[in-house]
Amino acid sequence: MPIELVREKYSDAINTVRIGRAGSKSVNIGGETTLPFLFDEGAMPNPPLVALEIFDCEPADWPEGLKRPYGASLKDPVSWAKKCATEFGAQVLCIRLMSIHPDCGNKTGEEVVPIVKAVFKETGLPLIIVGSGDDDKDNDVLPKVSQALKGENCLLGIATQNNYKTLAATCLADGHSIIAESPIDINIAKQVNILISDMGCDSKRIVMHPTTTSLGYGMEYVYSIMERGRLAAFIGDKMLAMPFILFAGSEVWKTKEARESGDTQGVNWELTTTVAMLQAGADLVVMRHPVAARSAMAYIKNIMDRG
Repeated sequence: MPIELVREKYSDAINTVRIGRAGSKSVNIGGETTLPFLFDEGAMPNPPLVALEIFDCEPADWPEGLKRPYGASLKDPVSWAKKCATEFGAQVLCIRLMSIHPDCGNKTGEEVVPIVKAVFKETGLPLIIVGSGDDDKDNDVLPKVSQALKGENCLLGIATQNNYKTLAATCLADGHSIIAESPIDINIAKQVNILISDMGCDSKRIVMHPTTTSLGYGMEYVYSIMERGRLAAFIGDKMLAMPFILFAGSEVWKTKEARESGDTQGVNWELTTTVAMLQAGADLVVMRHPVAARSAMAYIKNIMDRG
Protein backbone atom coordinates (compact mmCIF):
# COMPACT_ATOMS: atom_id res chain seq x y z
CA MET A 1 0.00 0.00 0.00
CA PRO A 2 1.57 3.30 -1.09
CA ILE A 3 2.12 5.99 1.52
CA GLU A 4 0.41 9.27 0.70
CA LEU A 5 2.43 12.28 1.81
CA VAL A 6 0.61 15.00 3.72
CA ARG A 7 0.94 18.31 1.92
CA GLU A 8 -0.08 21.73 3.19
CA LYS A 9 -2.00 24.08 0.92
CA TYR A 10 -2.39 27.75 1.82
CA SER A 11 -5.00 30.27 0.80
CA ASP A 12 -2.79 33.39 0.58
CA ALA A 13 0.54 34.45 -0.89
CA ILE A 14 3.52 36.67 -0.16
CA ASN A 15 3.39 40.03 -1.91
CA THR A 16 5.43 40.44 -5.08
CA VAL A 17 7.72 43.47 -4.91
CA ARG A 18 9.54 44.79 -7.94
CA ILE A 19 12.91 46.52 -7.59
CA GLY A 20 13.89 48.65 -10.56
CA ARG A 21 11.87 50.58 -13.08
CA ALA A 22 9.68 48.65 -15.49
CA GLY A 23 11.48 48.14 -18.78
CA SER A 24 14.92 48.24 -17.15
CA LYS A 25 16.87 45.45 -15.46
CA SER A 26 14.15 45.15 -12.85
CA VAL A 27 13.70 42.10 -10.63
CA ASN A 28 10.79 40.68 -8.67
CA ILE A 29 10.93 39.12 -5.22
CA GLY A 30 8.23 37.33 -3.25
CA GLY A 31 5.04 35.81 -4.61
CA GLU A 32 5.36 32.46 -2.82
CA THR A 33 2.38 30.34 -1.84
CA THR A 34 4.47 27.79 0.05
CA LEU A 35 7.32 27.53 2.50
CA PRO A 36 10.75 27.63 0.84
CA PHE A 37 11.34 25.16 -1.96
CA LEU A 38 8.36 22.91 -1.15
CA PHE A 39 7.30 22.84 -4.79
CA ASP A 40 4.71 20.09 -4.30
CA GLU A 41 2.78 22.34 -1.89
CA GLY A 42 2.73 25.63 -3.79
CA ALA A 43 4.54 28.02 -6.10
CA MET A 44 7.74 30.06 -5.93
CA PRO A 45 7.34 32.20 -9.05
CA ASN A 46 10.37 34.35 -8.26
CA PRO A 47 13.61 32.67 -7.16
CA PRO A 48 15.42 34.27 -4.20
CA LEU A 49 18.03 36.81 -5.22
CA VAL A 50 21.55 37.66 -4.10
CA ALA A 51 22.78 41.25 -3.93
CA LEU A 52 26.41 42.25 -3.51
CA GLU A 53 27.07 45.06 -1.07
CA ILE A 54 29.35 48.01 -1.78
CA PHE A 55 30.20 51.11 0.24
CA ASP A 56 30.32 54.68 -1.05
CA CYS A 57 33.82 54.90 0.46
CA GLU A 58 36.68 52.51 1.11
CA PRO A 59 35.71 50.21 4.01
CA ALA A 60 37.96 50.74 6.99
CA ASP A 61 37.19 47.61 9.00
CA TRP A 62 36.96 44.81 6.42
CA PRO A 63 39.43 41.94 6.95
CA GLU A 64 42.02 41.25 4.26
CA GLY A 65 40.29 38.03 3.21
CA LEU A 66 37.21 40.03 2.27
CA LYS A 67 39.08 42.91 0.62
CA ARG A 68 41.32 40.75 -1.57
CA PRO A 69 38.86 39.84 -4.38
CA TYR A 70 38.02 43.50 -4.97
CA GLY A 71 41.57 44.86 -4.95
CA ALA A 72 42.06 48.53 -5.79
CA SER A 73 38.41 48.95 -6.82
CA LEU A 74 37.52 49.37 -3.13
CA LYS A 75 38.89 52.92 -3.37
CA ASP A 76 36.37 53.87 -6.08
CA PRO A 77 32.69 52.95 -5.59
CA VAL A 78 31.93 53.10 -9.31
CA SER A 79 34.77 50.73 -10.22
CA TRP A 80 33.74 48.49 -7.33
CA ALA A 81 30.15 48.40 -8.58
CA LYS A 82 31.21 47.64 -12.16
CA LYS A 83 33.39 44.79 -10.92
CA CYS A 84 30.43 43.33 -9.04
CA ALA A 85 28.24 43.60 -12.13
CA THR A 86 30.64 42.38 -14.81
CA GLU A 87 33.03 39.99 -13.06
CA PHE A 88 30.99 38.66 -10.15
CA GLY A 89 27.54 38.41 -11.74
CA ALA A 90 25.63 40.52 -9.23
CA GLN A 91 21.88 40.47 -9.79
CA VAL A 92 21.26 43.47 -7.54
CA LEU A 93 23.59 46.02 -5.92
CA CYS A 94 23.31 47.31 -2.38
CA ILE A 95 24.98 50.66 -1.71
CA ARG A 96 25.67 51.41 1.94
CA LEU A 97 26.22 55.14 2.50
CA MET A 98 28.87 54.78 5.20
CA SER A 99 30.67 58.00 4.30
CA ILE A 100 27.81 60.11 5.67
CA HIS A 101 28.23 58.74 9.20
CA PRO A 102 29.73 61.34 11.55
CA ASP A 103 32.53 58.90 12.43
CA CYS A 104 33.28 57.88 8.84
CA GLY A 105 33.60 61.16 6.96
CA ASN A 106 30.35 63.00 7.71
CA LYS A 107 29.73 63.65 4.03
CA THR A 108 26.67 65.55 2.86
CA GLY A 109 23.93 64.56 0.46
CA GLU A 110 25.45 66.80 -2.18
CA GLU A 111 28.67 64.78 -1.96
CA VAL A 112 27.17 61.29 -2.16
CA VAL A 113 24.37 61.84 -4.69
CA PRO A 114 26.82 61.96 -7.66
CA ILE A 115 28.36 58.68 -6.49
CA VAL A 116 25.02 56.89 -6.34
CA LYS A 117 23.94 58.29 -9.71
CA ALA A 118 27.23 57.20 -11.30
CA VAL A 119 26.87 53.66 -9.90
CA PHE A 120 23.38 53.43 -11.32
CA LYS A 121 24.41 54.83 -14.70
CA GLU A 122 27.42 52.55 -15.09
CA THR A 123 25.74 49.29 -14.04
CA GLY A 124 22.02 49.74 -14.71
CA LEU A 125 21.34 47.17 -11.98
CA PRO A 126 18.44 47.45 -9.52
CA LEU A 127 19.65 49.26 -6.42
CA ILE A 128 19.20 48.82 -2.70
CA ILE A 129 20.33 51.97 -0.92
CA VAL A 130 20.77 51.97 2.84
CA GLY A 131 21.97 54.63 5.21
CA SER A 132 24.83 54.66 7.68
CA GLY A 133 22.84 53.81 10.78
CA ASP A 134 22.97 57.34 12.18
CA ASP A 135 19.33 58.46 12.19
CA ASP A 136 19.97 62.19 11.87
CA LYS A 137 22.36 61.86 8.94
CA ASP A 138 20.21 59.24 7.21
CA ASN A 139 17.11 61.44 7.49
CA ASP A 140 19.07 64.30 5.96
CA VAL A 141 20.80 62.44 3.11
CA LEU A 142 18.44 59.66 2.01
CA PRO A 143 15.71 62.06 0.79
CA LYS A 144 18.28 63.74 -1.48
CA VAL A 145 19.45 60.41 -2.87
CA SER A 146 15.83 59.35 -3.30
CA GLN A 147 14.96 62.45 -5.27
CA ALA A 148 18.03 62.06 -7.50
CA LEU A 149 16.78 58.60 -8.52
CA LYS A 150 13.10 59.47 -8.60
CA GLY A 151 11.06 56.97 -10.60
CA GLU A 152 13.77 54.29 -10.65
CA ASN A 153 12.00 52.24 -7.98
CA CYS A 154 15.00 51.56 -5.76
CA LEU A 155 14.70 49.80 -2.40
CA LEU A 156 15.58 52.30 0.36
CA GLY A 157 16.29 51.68 4.02
CA ILE A 158 16.28 51.24 6.77
CA ALA A 159 13.00 52.24 8.45
CA THR A 160 12.46 51.29 12.10
CA GLN A 161 9.61 51.66 14.58
CA ASN A 162 11.20 54.84 15.95
CA ASN A 163 12.51 56.29 12.71
CA TYR A 164 10.25 55.59 9.74
CA LYS A 165 8.34 58.77 8.90
CA THR A 166 10.94 60.64 6.85
CA LEU A 167 11.93 57.61 4.81
CA ALA A 168 8.33 56.49 4.26
CA ALA A 169 7.34 59.96 3.03
CA THR A 170 10.41 60.06 0.78
CA CYS A 171 9.69 56.68 -0.81
CA LEU A 172 6.05 57.64 -1.32
CA ALA A 173 7.00 60.92 -3.03
CA ASP A 174 9.70 59.49 -5.30
CA GLY A 175 8.27 56.08 -6.20
CA HIS A 176 10.64 53.82 -4.29
CA SER A 177 10.11 50.75 -2.11
CA ILE A 178 11.11 50.65 1.55
CA ILE A 179 12.87 48.28 3.97
CA ALA A 180 11.03 47.92 7.29
CA GLU A 181 13.20 46.64 10.13
CA SER A 182 12.28 44.96 13.40
CA PRO A 183 14.48 43.42 16.13
CA ILE A 184 13.69 39.71 15.54
CA ASP A 185 10.17 40.24 16.91
CA ILE A 186 7.11 39.26 14.89
CA ASN A 187 4.80 41.71 16.66
CA ILE A 188 7.11 44.67 16.09
CA ALA A 189 7.60 43.59 12.48
CA LYS A 190 3.87 43.73 11.94
CA GLN A 191 3.59 47.06 13.75
CA VAL A 192 6.28 48.71 11.59
CA ASN A 193 4.53 47.49 8.45
CA ILE A 194 1.23 48.94 9.71
CA LEU A 195 2.83 52.29 10.56
CA ILE A 196 4.39 52.61 7.12
CA SER A 197 1.17 51.52 5.40
CA ASP A 198 -0.80 54.08 7.41
CA MET A 199 1.36 56.81 5.86
CA GLY A 200 0.04 55.83 2.44
CA CYS A 201 2.76 53.46 1.26
CA ASP A 202 1.45 50.51 -0.72
CA SER A 203 2.05 47.29 1.25
CA LYS A 204 3.42 45.84 -1.98
CA ARG A 205 6.29 48.29 -1.74
CA ILE A 206 7.42 47.11 1.69
CA VAL A 207 10.18 44.56 2.23
CA MET A 208 10.68 43.23 5.77
CA HIS A 209 14.06 43.08 7.46
CA PRO A 210 13.52 40.97 10.57
CA THR A 211 17.22 41.45 11.40
CA THR A 212 19.39 38.42 11.65
CA THR A 213 22.64 37.06 12.93
CA SER A 214 25.45 34.91 11.65
CA LEU A 215 25.45 31.16 11.79
CA GLY A 216 26.31 30.07 15.32
CA TYR A 217 25.00 33.25 16.97
CA GLY A 218 21.32 32.46 17.42
CA MET A 219 20.29 31.50 13.90
CA GLU A 220 17.66 29.08 15.24
CA TYR A 221 15.70 31.93 16.81
CA VAL A 222 15.85 34.04 13.66
CA TYR A 223 14.72 31.04 11.62
CA SER A 224 11.71 30.42 13.87
CA ILE A 225 10.60 34.08 13.78
CA MET A 226 10.78 34.15 9.98
CA GLU A 227 8.86 30.89 9.73
CA ARG A 228 6.13 32.17 12.07
CA GLY A 229 5.76 35.32 10.01
CA ARG A 230 5.54 33.40 6.77
CA LEU A 231 2.92 30.99 8.11
CA ALA A 232 0.83 33.90 9.40
CA ALA A 233 0.93 35.50 5.96
CA PHE A 234 -0.16 32.28 4.26
CA ILE A 235 -3.31 32.10 6.39
CA GLY A 236 -4.32 35.68 5.69
CA ASP A 237 -2.32 38.22 7.72
CA LYS A 238 -1.79 40.96 5.13
CA MET A 239 0.58 42.93 7.38
CA LEU A 240 3.06 40.06 7.40
CA ALA A 241 2.80 39.21 3.70
CA MET A 242 5.93 41.14 2.73
CA PRO A 243 9.08 39.53 1.28
CA PHE A 244 12.17 39.20 3.49
CA ILE A 245 15.55 40.90 2.99
CA LEU A 246 18.52 39.79 5.10
CA PHE A 247 22.05 41.19 5.33
CA ALA A 248 24.18 38.07 5.65
CA GLY A 249 27.47 39.69 4.68
CA SER A 250 27.51 42.40 7.32
CA GLU A 251 26.61 39.90 10.04
CA VAL A 252 29.10 37.21 9.08
CA TRP A 253 32.15 39.38 8.50
CA LYS A 254 32.01 40.97 11.93
CA THR A 255 32.39 37.59 13.64
CA LYS A 256 35.74 36.36 14.92
CA GLU A 257 35.36 33.10 12.99
CA ALA A 258 35.16 34.89 9.63
CA ARG A 259 37.58 37.74 10.33
CA GLU A 260 40.49 35.76 11.75
CA SER A 261 40.33 32.43 9.95
CA GLY A 262 41.42 33.32 6.43
CA ASP A 263 39.46 33.30 3.20
CA THR A 264 38.09 29.76 3.11
CA GLN A 265 36.32 29.63 6.45
CA GLY A 266 34.95 33.16 6.07
CA VAL A 267 33.51 32.32 2.66
CA ASN A 268 32.02 29.08 3.96
CA TRP A 269 30.59 30.87 6.99
CA GLU A 270 28.86 33.45 4.79
CA LEU A 271 27.56 30.84 2.36
CA THR A 272 26.22 28.56 5.09
CA THR A 273 24.54 31.47 6.83
CA THR A 274 22.93 32.50 3.55
CA VAL A 275 21.65 28.99 2.82
CA ALA A 276 20.07 28.84 6.29
CA MET A 277 18.36 32.18 5.61
CA LEU A 278 17.09 30.97 2.24
CA GLN A 279 15.61 27.89 3.87
CA ALA A 280 13.95 30.17 6.44
CA GLY A 281 12.25 32.17 3.70
CA ALA A 282 14.65 34.93 2.62
CA ASP A 283 13.71 36.46 -0.72
CA LEU A 284 16.74 38.74 -1.02
CA VAL A 285 20.11 38.23 0.68
CA VAL A 286 22.79 40.92 0.70
CA MET A 287 26.29 39.38 0.67
CA ARG A 288 29.86 40.65 0.64
CA HIS A 289 32.34 38.04 -0.56
CA PRO A 290 31.94 37.38 -4.32
CA VAL A 291 32.91 33.70 -4.04
CA ALA A 292 30.26 33.11 -1.40
CA ALA A 293 27.74 35.07 -3.47
CA ARG A 294 28.43 33.05 -6.61
CA SER A 295 28.06 29.82 -4.67
CA ALA A 296 24.76 31.03 -3.20
CA MET A 297 23.47 31.89 -6.69
CA ALA A 298 24.46 28.42 -7.90
CA TYR A 299 22.69 26.84 -4.93
CA ILE A 300 19.49 28.79 -5.69
CA LYS A 301 19.59 27.84 -9.38
CA ASN A 302 20.18 24.19 -8.58
CA ILE A 303 17.34 23.92 -6.09
CA MET A 304 14.92 25.97 -8.23
CA ASP A 305 15.66 23.75 -11.25
CA ARG A 306 14.44 20.77 -9.24
CA GLY A 307 11.05 22.43 -8.91
